[in-house]
Amino acid sequence: MRTKIVAGNWKMNKLPSEAAALIDGIKDLVKDVQGVEVVVCPPFTDLKDAAAAVKGSNVALGAQNVAWAESGAFTGEISAGMLKDLGVEYVIIGHSERRQYFGETDETVNRRLKAALAAGLKPIVCVGEKLEEREAGQMPAVIEKQVKEGFADLSPEELAKIVIAYEPVWAIGTGKTATPKEAQEVHALIRRLLAEIANAEVATSVRIQYGGSMKPANAKELMDQPDIDGGLIGGAALKADSFADIVKAGV
Repeated sequence: MRTKIVAGNWKMNKLPSEAAALIDGIKDLVKDVQGVEVVVCPPFTDLKDAAAAVKGSNVALGAQNVAWAESGAFTGEISAGMLKDLGVEYVIIGHSERRQYFGETDETVNRRLKAALAAGLKPIVCVGEKLEEREAGQMPAVIEKQVKEGFADLSPEELAKIVIAYEPVWAIGTGKTATPKEAQEVHALIRRLLAEIANAEVATSVRIQYGGSMKPANAKELMDQPDIDGGLIGGAALKADSFADIVKAGV
């Protein structure tokens, strides 16, 4: 049995002074939840305050990106070692917004992923197709390319440490959501690809989240699908009650 994992991607929201208050609210609402791993991923500027706020709770801390280099002349980047030193456990890699606005590619995803694994961080790697790609019937090819190139040259043991988030780009911030059937179809495809590039054991064990506008109203139906192991939550993660409701839907 795979343990469900629900992670909140705060994106570019919440000041450091607001982070602890939100986490305190989440902690209080999920403290008795068992069988679901809970992660919050604030902006870099919030991480120090967030690390103090999650301490001693059942909420883990994640970051939203990581550099592929350990140190050096990489203005604006944050290394895996810097994240580890702050108490970060998880890191999101290859989010569609990074791909769309900041030039992220499958190659750079692969480099960041290797750096995260080498430092002992737990990567949440995002894959997903755009609306025009889905409508053109290209979804399977897009997902296969992202998985095979993004996870290139990783051992089965390394792949087993990754969480994957399927985020249909057309469903992020649009209010649209893939139906449970549509989401399950892609999650099953990703699992088959993992079996091809690693083995059946890895494919069975890796957790695959759904990351396209999961809300309290649809969370349970999505997470009841056999290959959907949680959610990467955007807007609904910015309010303690809605985020907690999604977490509880995974029980």
